[in-house]
Amino acid sequence: MSYIKELMRSIPQVGKVEYVSVRPTQRAEPQELQAVEAVEGKGLVGDHYSGSSGNRQVTLIQAEHLAGVAYMMGQEVLDPALTRRNIVVSGVNLLAFKEQQFQIGEAVLEMTGPCEPCSRMEENLGEGGYNAMRGHGGICCRVVKGGKIRVGDKVRLV
Repeated sequence: MSYIKELMRSIPQVGKVEYVSVRPTQRAEPQELQAVEAVEGKGLVGDHYSGSSGNRQVTLIQAEHLAGVAYMMGQEVLDPALTRRNIVVSGVNLLAFKEQQFQIGEAVLEMTGPCEPCSRMEENLGEGGYNAMRGHGGICCRVVKGGKIRVGDKVRLV
């Protein structure tokens, strides 16, 4: 194995869940929760994506990116609900989980790809919101092993 591949499989940082939400229907406002159940092969209980897409069962975004987008939009803070992502994580680079499984609370997720911003970002964040979110939209995942995910839980490589 090459040295770069070894580096890519070494993620000593441990993240933390800062925010959890689900959206019961497609255009519904996110409902903030303290905990949610992840179901293997389905997604999050109560979320409209649950069971409908193998690649987008759960969406995550970094808290550090929320701060960057807020700055670009001339805001002091950015309400995570506006990004329409399920989980906000701090302290670990989510893109480092590419092609790897990671534990978040009791559940195990696998990154399936980046979570690109949608046109709703322009509506939610204001003019320029879509482009501010480009490259900062987080990741999409599938649930490999179900379990409870709570605010405050650790996020680490399996």
